[in-house]
Amino acid sequence: MAEARQDFPIEQQLKADIREAQRSRDQVRLDTLRMALGAIHNLEVARTDRKNAEYGQLLTEADCLKVLEQEVKKRNQAIPLYRQGGRTDLADKEQREMEILQSYLQSSQLSDDELRTIITRLIETNGKEFRKVMPQAAKETKGRADGARVQRMVRELVQ
Repeated sequence: MAEARQDFPIEQQLKADIREAQRSRDQVRLDTLRMALGAIHNLEVARTDRKNAEYGQLLTEADCLKVLEQEVKKRNQAIPLYRQGGRTDLADKEQREMEILQSYLQSSQLSDDELRTIITRLIETNGKEFRKVMPQAAKETKGRADGARVQRMVRELVQ
């Protein structure tokens, strides 16, 4: 039988916060955190399917963060649609869920200085050409910095 893997720090944090939300009877937070943990678990289970492109790959901390980013993105897309439909109650719920999830992503985000250091190093290696630097920067900062923020800084530094 396969050995059970250790939880990543983000999962441990989610589980601890779920217990805390149960104690404080914060239903929205509880539901949001359970959903996030479930989404991470679903990705792991999906990788046991032979038809999956990522079949057999072990889950990484970066994968967990990517799942949280996707959940934030879903809410970002849903909020304006709910508002257009006049469902401010649902829009507010999605907004609260998004804020809860973003708090987990913030802790893993690169600061502007760290991002600038990475991009500067890439410019030194690849030259001052946006088309060469941007893909490298995106790859290196994946899950740790917003793509738009990385793009802005690369444009600024290759000038």
